[in-house]
Amino acid sequence: MGRYFGTDGFRGEANVTLTADHAYKVGRFLGWYYTELKRMSGSKEPARFVIGKDTRRSSYMFEYSLVAGITASGADAYMLHVTTTPSVAYITKVDGFDCGIMISASHNPYYDNGIKIINHDGEKLDEDTTELIEDYIDGKLEAFGRKWNEIPFAEKDKIGRTVDYISGRNRYIGYLISLGLYSFRGMKIGLDCANGSSWNIAKSVFDALGAKTYVINAEPNGLNINENAGSTHIEVLAKYVVDNGLDVGFAYDGDADRCLCVDENGNIVTGDHILYICAKYMKENGKLTNNTVVTTIMSNFGLYKAFDELGIDYAKTAVGDKYVYDYMMKNRNRLGGEQSGHIIFSKFATTGDGILTSLKVMEVMMDKKLPLSKLCEGFGFYPQVLENVRVSDKSSVRADEDVKTAVERAEKELGDSGRILVRESGTEPVVRVMVEAQSEEICRKYVDSVVNMIKEKGYTI
Repeated sequence: MGRYFGTDGFRGEANVTLTADHAYKVGRFLGWYYTELKRMSGSKEPARFVIGKDTRRSSYMFEYSLVAGITASGADAYMLHVTTTPSVAYITKVDGFDCGIMISASHNPYYDNGIKIINHDGEKLDEDTTELIEDYIDGKLEAFGRKWNEIPFAEKDKIGRTVDYISGRNRYIGYLISLGLYSFRGMKIGLDCANGSSWNIAKSVFDALGAKTYVINAEPNGLNINENAGSTHIEVLAKYVVDNGLDVGFAYDGDADRCLCVDENGNIVTGDHILYICAKYMKENGKLTNNTVVTTIMSNFGLYKAFDELGIDYAKTAVGDKYVYDYMMKNRNRLGGEQSGHIIFSKFATTGDGILTSLKVMEVMMDKKLPLSKLCEGFGFYPQVLENVRVSDKSSVRADEDVKTAVERAEKELGDSGRILVRESGTEPVVRVMVEAQSEEICRKYVDSVVNMIKEKGYTI
């Protein structure tokens, strides 16, 4: 874990742990560093950055701060405005930008925000370059063979410029539409846009493919992103689907790199269900490269049992779509993801893409001519209880001998009939305690045993 950048960028409460000054410095470094790289390669052109943001109020502040830093260092900033994380990754790659930046805190509440940096291949920035950014923020930068007390400002005609690039977002919408292999005519589809990035994109895609589209939580005001909405509050969409007699519903998070589903009966379909449905379909059609799906350690026991029944292999990575994607690239896998709804179809995207995921689920439904509830049959989901505990020091909790003893006792008593997982959040001051077992009562018992120990030791805030 970096000093500022975690598994999903630089994230924190706006102007508390992530400030406008931080954003300016990130922009200053990136604009200078990438322009210098181009100069060293013989190019006289400035570096080009493409920037998107979600709908939180502070996103505008961070956007302007980043742009000020980038242009002050002599690079150009192309503005996608409000858009999704996967759209920034897509445009960065296909339009040949040196770097992409997304301003978002994903599923977090409106008062948090974040800076995600994407390389020219549409992938998350490498750790070495990230460390250089952190060094610059801390005033101890060493790059290009020398130490820098400060990096130079651009002057005269070398000062960078900003360019409105909304056409890039529209091109991404066109790309998604092109991936729709079937007409959705006659289908009643619900979309929960979380008052976030997908609010002005998702409906356009589904309308173009012929669906009768029902949209909720698509009225962002800067303060309501993810508020009782989207994939983190899927129960809202579940009720809406049943009340309106819809065929299916899709819920996105704040930056639309996640998707969870609701079937026609209002049942919640998790990321693990989506992996099961798509893996089975891809295997049947000879498209599941290496016959392997990449999961994380948080995936459900039931998923692995279902894969065993289907003869599908699986890999497990650390939690985070970054780790899933890295494994997929190294091993040429086509499908991977997380229970939370980060699903990666590596043939079509370099990151989780909520809208793309919903299109792929629709593809299976339309081809098989089956409702989503039928497609989920064969996957027995193990009961799971997850509790997020806000703590003062994550590493101290994990190192505490009494906490470790409580975890070990739970592991021993669960045996082969379940599991317990305790891990630190990569983006919040939170320790996550998760238990899977044969009943929710058993899960609750062992989650409480560990959470109560954390509380007794005085770590909670």
